[in-house]
Amino acid sequence: MSVMVSPMRIQEFARRTGTTVRALHHYDRLGLLRPSRTSSGYRLYGERELVRLQQITTLKFIGCSLKEIKAVLNGPAPSLDEILALQHDALERKRKAVDRALSAVERAQKLFIRTGKADWEALKQIIEVIQMEQDKEWMKKYFTTEQLNAIKARGDADPEAVRKGQEAWAKLIPEVEAAAQKGLDPASEGARSLAQQWVELLAGFTGGDPEIQQGLNRLYADKQNWPQSFKRPYSEEAGQFIRAAMKAHGLSCLSPL
Repeated sequence: MSVMVSPMRIQEFARRTGTTVRALHHYDRLGLLRPSRTSSGYRLYGERELVRLQQITTLKFIGCSLKEIKAVLNGPAPSLDEILALQHDALERKRKAVDRALSAVERAQKLFIRTGKADWEALKQIIEVIQMEQDKEWMKKYFTTEQLNAIKARGDADPEAVRKGQEAWAKLIPEVEAAAQKGLDPASEGARSLAQQWVELLAGFTGGDPEIQQGLNRLYADKQNWPQSFKRPYSEEAGQFIRAAMKAHGLSCLSPL
């Protein structure tokens, strides 16, 4: 039996379906969920969009990426074998995450049986493995699966660049903190150099993708929802200083400050 849904604007549709306007905009850009439009350009959502959103939500729940979902929904009607294969791949990814945590627990158990004592490093590894998986889920609030995969792929392709980037951040942040504490003029040449380095390092992380940069902005603006494991690596004063330096020298990266 079909459920009739009267056409509604995006805000009402988001409220009634428990999703967000940002997610609906993103699905529209990707060609996953394209609503009809009014003559003045407003998006309209109805029964067809509700069914489509339900399919997207279900496939995301079993671990499919948005790219995989688009291939399924935009292609020919998938066979049962194709659907099961997709579910198998998604569940396999979940299983690998559980296996990593299970291996860490087993190592801790063996050490305790052998020594009768809790091993700090073994227990620490369990926490790190589980926290890593939780952080991945948390990050999905701000980045799509494709964006997270792109970030990871760049790191896997050039681990030396990642190492150098981490070293550069470790050197730059204390310099920015010191400049902020000393009251360095944001319009000075020294401030310009620090701001330029900041912009370049951020570009190395985002790969120049403005949507990844926007995800960073949302993440840093959502402090009240940060997990306990996440700490901003610089002070509020340093953030204010580097933002002022960027503005003074016309540098733009939509920096997450």
